[in-house]
Amino acid sequence: MAKMIFVSLPVTELAKAEAFYGALGFTKNPQFSDEGSACMVVSETIHVMLLTHAKWKTFTNRPIAPANSSEVLLALSCDSRDAVDAMNAAASVHGGTADVNPLQDLGFMYNRNLADPDGHVWEAVFMDMSAMPTA
Repeated sequence: MAKMIFVSLPVTELAKAEAFYGALGFTKNPQFSDEGSACMVVSETIHVMLLTHAKWKTFTNRPIAPANSSEVLLALSCDSRDAVDAMNAAASVHGGTADVNPLQDLGFMYNRNLADPDGHVWEAVFMDMSAMPTA
């Protein structure tokens, strides 16, 4: 069985966060969603759990990081440079922030960083392994 990952993110407005991730192409799994959470499916093995602050506090008593800080950088592979650009553009149109860090183009690797409405940073990345330099 393939390992799965569930990335849990605290959000201030669940409906807004759910709409944002839906606009990026994630789909909601109602089986693992309720009034305090939404399970957004990226792939068969990757899920993002959006949790209201109240629900988040049932999992940990550690403080929620402020929106202007960086607790993690979540990289998500894309099928092409155009897909990277489309994800970045969708973020800015749907309540997030595009290009929170400078665009990076190394030829074989192309990425752009975006933030969701709560400041969680994602890196949309495309890698062309056939163009990767050899050591």
